[in-house]
Amino acid sequence: MPDENTLPELTSLEQEIYSWQTTIDAFGETGQRRLRAASVMVSRIGGLGGLVAYELAAAGIGRLILAHAGNLRLSDLNRQLLMTQSALDTPRIDCAAQRLQELNPRLEIISLPENVNDANVAELVAQADVVIDCAPLFEERFFMNREAVRQGKPLVECAMFELEAHITSFKPGVTGCLQCLYPEKPDYWQRRFPVFGAVAGMVGCLGAMEAIKIIADLGEPLYGRLLTCDLKSMKFNQVRLRPRPGCPVCGNDK
Repeated sequence: MPDENTLPELTSLEQEIYSWQTTIDAFGETGQRRLRAASVMVSRIGGLGGLVAYELAAAGIGRLILAHAGNLRLSDLNRQLLMTQSALDTPRIDCAAQRLQELNPRLEIISLPENVNDANVAELVAQADVVIDCAPLFEERFFMNREAVRQGKPLVECAMFELEAHITSFKPGVTGCLQCLYPEKPDYWQRRFPVFGAVAGMVGCLGAMEAIKIIADLGEPLYGRLLTCDLKSMKFNQVRLRPRPGCPVCGNDK
């Protein structure tokens, strides 16, 4: 997390831009300065991660580390709100970075036109204070989970399917990890799955808020709790997560 002794002062421009949120109890200008000093990694920046990145940029995060491979396709446009139809067949990461920079020109963006893999994950996670996992593939999720545990970085896990959304947060040394919850890739998981853009957007906003809470020490992050959202029935539930004894990643024996 950012060093409390070296938090940047807000400019008069930033004070005006963020004046609606710095009046929130227990946040204030100190919370805003924490956001300004913080770095967040988001993988990937499609329907889910794009909303995470957009909300963090709007909130005044200082730096985003973004990873996403491939060019924009027509079938992306129902949910990937950082994209534009005019950018079809061009790299998604370039379109996303441009839109985020237009929203917040003060934002530093490190963009990688690759998906998270075993070769790049250590360097990506090392640059972040918080990691937000929005990847569609469990292989990527397991890479980030392993590295977040190894480097002691909080990890926010976001996922959706049809009209359902799940979100939780892990803190190394305090909670279990993703592989306590999923020891192996679920057999039912598919690369392409049905989803409305509004479902991706909702869980993306929740993921951004989790990161804000963790960085600004605001409220209660979802450490050790899984929030499930059924938008078909509008039922929201929380499930307590327990570390898995003998987990090969976090080594939990609690």
